[in-house]
Amino acid sequence: MKLDQPQSGPPQSGSPQSGLSQSGSSQSRPAQAAPPELVQPGYDPPRLVIVGDVSVDLVLGTLDGWPKIGTEQLLPRSELRAGGSAANAALAARHLGLSPHLIGAIGDDDLAQWLRLQLAGIRVDLQTCASDTTVSVGLLHAHGERTFFTSCGHLQHLTQAFVLKHLPPASPGSVALFTAPFLLPALREDFSRLLAEASAKGYRVALDTGWPPEGWTPQVHREVEGWLAHCDHLLINELEATSIADRRDGDRDPDGSPSVEDHRDLELAVQRVAGLLKPGAHLIVKLGAAGALGHVDGHSIRYAGEAALDIFDTVGAGDGFNTGYLAARMTQTGPNQAGANQASAHQSGANQTGLSDALAAGCRTASAILPRFPRKSIAPGELSHCLLPQS
Repeated sequence: MKLDQPQSGPPQSGSPQSGLSQSGSSQSRPAQAAPPELVQPGYDPPRLVIVGDVSVDLVLGTLDGWPKIGTEQLLPRSELRAGGSAANAALAARHLGLSPHLIGAIGDDDLAQWLRLQLAGIRVDLQTCASDTTVSVGLLHAHGERTFFTSCGHLQHLTQAFVLKHLPPASPGSVALFTAPFLLPALREDFSRLLAEASAKGYRVALDTGWPPEGWTPQVHREVEGWLAHCDHLLINELEATSIADRRDGDRDPDGSPSVEDHRDLELAVQRVAGLLKPGAHLIVKLGAAGALGHVDGHSIRYAGEAALDIFDTVGAGDGFNTGYLAARMTQTGPNQAGANQASAHQSGANQTGLSDALAAGCRTASAILPRFPRKSIAPGELSHCLLPQS
């Protein structure tokens, strides 16, 4: 199945031509329309549903050194925008010309209304919580690192009942991407059940775990291993992969992260984490500027794309990769392929080819988004070329 490619210029939200539904609308629409030659009676294209953290980001930079307490410092660049891993992934989908369905929460203040406006063209179901909207301030340092200050806000209150109420049954090939469970305590209480419910509704479950604030304690390990048993796609970075793979209760740094010795062998970590996933599941390890690694059916593939140049703002790089990767996987599922793909999940050759193409799409998507600042200058569908097959 191919993705609808948008017409030149921003599409009109909610128009049949755009394939996008209005922000906040309860009307259900597919994630993207199928080309006429693939449309069959009763065919419902795959949906991309994104569940997780939605907040307000204030990005500032660059900072050459940490200022003295009580002083003021002027910074040359800033952008106030929708943020959080889930919103970043949904906005990346909009950049690609897709119409995702975003499920999350907002507060009950003026920032919440502003946040809705930033998500125009995306179907959203956002639980209004009796709380201030969560705000994250990201300080970008001259050497490339980032520092974040985030308020708890409404993220504490997104409930499983709300998510399940707005998660429709899936059409074949649909994907539900779950992000940042550690920041969503009400979902985290029984997160395995939520993933199982999504799978029972017919979704291929994708998960980006993020980093636990309390560190990788033995309890966190047991918790995460319960989540992984439900995953069809696990999308994590290298440090998260080595952390999940390290099951020893001792020999850790004080913050709960793995010791230096535990980082020596990514391949071993990949094998260990892959063993926690369901058969046929895809483990994706994001390697930053070095590209990405994919592992399925006992085999690994590395993709090293061209590094993006002149990058000021790296916030959301992994979220953009997630969307590009998953969108590419969904294009590999058409009306005549959905059942066949399920039946051939263990055919290594087909899996490896599809995995390589998806890794490339993920890296291209992230590389196309990162150099753009401010991000709001990216028009809907402008980056659709990232999903085209490799030449």
